[in-house]
Amino acid sequence: MSDATFDRSRCSVAGTLAVVGEKWSLLVLREAFLGVRRFADLQQALGAPKAVLTDRLATLVREGVLSREPYRAEGERQRHEYRLTDKGRDLYPTLVALMAWGDRYLTDGPPPLALEHRDCGAAVRVALVCDDGHEIGGPREVRARAAGAGAAPA
Repeated sequence: MSDATFDRSRCSVAGTLAVVGEKWSLLVLREAFLGVRRFADLQQALGAPKAVLTDRLATLVREGVLSREPYRAEGERQRHEYRLTDKGRDLYPTLVALMAWGDRYLTDGPPPLALEHRDCGAAVRVALVCDDGHEIGGPREVRARAAGAGAAPA
């Protein structure tokens, strides 16, 4: 970012990190995107301590990233599962971008998981695109400017 005049107290990156910027929160989201919804299944997949998982799920529910929905298996007491909300599903490109970065810089050999488009089978990737449809290759092709209520006067 090149514009030093924007209001950093309203920084969207900092706000997002306050909600999902912790390891276990991102891993919960990874599992939710893979279809895992129940606490016991999340705990088994993640190996997270129960108290940590409980806290992260509560935060994600409170922030509207997940919703807590009741269910009852036959003959058992009511329990809850965690489902992605629209707000949560909007984080998908973020998780895909983190995965791609890890695949590129942290893995020896083939990546552990491949994402494919259901309709055609082609590999899925994240791309930055401007509103006119131009793909952005990197930060040197972007100009940052203060916008909205946080903008400094010109």
